[in-house]
Amino acid sequence: MKLFSIGEVGVQPGRRITVDLPVSTLSNHTHVTLPVHVVHGEEKGPVMFLSGAIHGDEIQGVEIIRRILTHPALQTLRGTLLAVPIVNSFGFLNHTRYMPDRRDLNRSFPGSDRGSLASLVADIFFREVVLRSQYGVDFHTAALHRTNLPQVRLAPDEPELLKMAQAFAPPVILVSKLRERSLRLSAGEAGVKVLLYEGGEALRFDEVAIDAAVRGTLRVMAHLGMVEPTSRPVGQTVFSDASSWVRAPESGILHTTRRIGDRVGKGEVVGVVADPLGQASLPLFAEFDGIIVGRTNLPLVNRGDAVFHIARATPLATIRQHPDDAVALADEDEII
Repeated sequence: MKLFSIGEVGVQPGRRITVDLPVSTLSNHTHVTLPVHVVHGEEKGPVMFLSGAIHGDEIQGVEIIRRILTHPALQTLRGTLLAVPIVNSFGFLNHTRYMPDRRDLNRSFPGSDRGSLASLVADIFFREVVLRSQYGVDFHTAALHRTNLPQVRLAPDEPELLKMAQAFAPPVILVSKLRERSLRLSAGEAGVKVLLYEGGEALRFDEVAIDAAVRGTLRVMAHLGMVEPTSRPVGQTVFSDASSWVRAPESGILHTTRRIGDRVGKGEVVGVVADPLGQASLPLFAEFDGIIVGRTNLPLVNRGDAVFHIARATPLATIRQHPDDAVALADEDEII
């Protein structure tokens, strides 16, 4: 196994070290870096990155990566793991999704060393971490006041990614379109296979979603030959290539007993929006048979607000053979 180089640091086989990549200086002269924890195995294997808090208020990825880094399976790691628990340190410290310039870091890739601050951070992360990897898992949550069922999202027509997603074995696998200048799109164009994990809510820890992510990521690493198997999948995975949001027909107070993970049928009432004066109420209907993969946590809604995100169950053979033939290719949650 050879020396692994990142930034200006060389990491010996069998060593682990945190490398601080210089980013910028704050107005009070505080230096800001991009911390990358490098675990370099003694035996040959793939290079994989893990990234969290690209959106600064999505703090759950930080805990997921922390638990993976302390897992005993990494003691016999084959290959190299590049762990970046906090990509957007500016948003992380300020409990906000965005960079200080109000830009979305996940719409700034592959970045530029001559652009905005978001573009600079994207450039450093992409050059130093993503392009040194063959694989990656990017951890996200739902937006503030929403919650997501643990799920993995992958690009259409990517059989290798589909195998990785199956190894992850989340409750739901969504084949979803790629957004311009997103990490997944830019990484894919560079030949790096990246899974996107969704689960839980911004600024909150969800133990079920954290545990699913840790176990699933380690199963992916085992699938790639980086670690020994640590756990078996529990339950069945739903495959989906189409999803849609049920939106509030009017403003009012939301009443529902449906939770993420619930199965719903086409035309089924999934909630009611009531007039606060008690004079009227309007039902919300599921547009097709599926599973609830996301929902709002706020009982107060305005007309047009996204209330339930429902994914349609799709036979795996359809995803394998015709990933682009869905009536409505699964759209990513608005926060991605």
